Amino acid sequence: MVADIDKFNYDWIKECMRVLKDDGTIWISGTLHNHPSIGFLLKKMGYWIINDIIWFKPNAPPQLQPNRLAPSTEIIWLASKTKKYYFDYEKAKELNEGKQMRNLWVITAKRHVTKHPTEKPEELLERVILLGSKKGDLILDPFMGSGTTGVVCKKLERKFIGIEIDDEYFDIAEKRIKNHKILQAPNFSFKKKILESDANRLIILD
Repeated sequence: MVADIDKFNYDWIKECMRVLKDDGTIWISGTLHNHPSIGFLLKKMGYWIINDIIWFKPNAPPQLQPNRLAPSTEIIWLASKTKKYYFDYEKAKELNEGKQMRNLWVITAKRHVTKHPTEKPEELLERVILLGSKKGDLILDPFMGSGTTGVVCKKLERKFIGIEIDDEYFDIAEKRIKNHKILQAPNFSFKKKILESDANRLIILD
């Protein structure tokens, strides 16, 4: 449990922005429990909010308690350091049958590949990475979880750094990324570094 969610979010966003390229973007997903804090902090810290993307899950599980609406969405904040950033608008149109892509993304939730509770579908990460980066770019996921971002980066020929504090999920992610087969990029290699000093573990795909 995080005692001060705003401070926690401020600290990690600040560090991500510190290493983000001047024309790079940051994509932050979250639910009602966290996304108001993220949006507030991005504004307060002076970053440029490009979009608030709504991921709608038409097959989301029903709400068991009869005292609220069934949660079926997540927010993805898309932000940058300045108004000059890389975004592949033409790829977005291509993915949307030649039409301008809107900020409402209808993507079904998938059965989890691992036991990680917030595992995202590869289809969602593919869209994010295709729109926000080019082949050979370096992608950082500071909350790697079960490694979905790393798998998609490997598939799309991006370099990847993933950080995960939980040893069990780190091991799951490492195995999952290593075992993912790709048809292209035969020179793709896998490296692992462990940062014992701050109890985080780091995967690097280079």
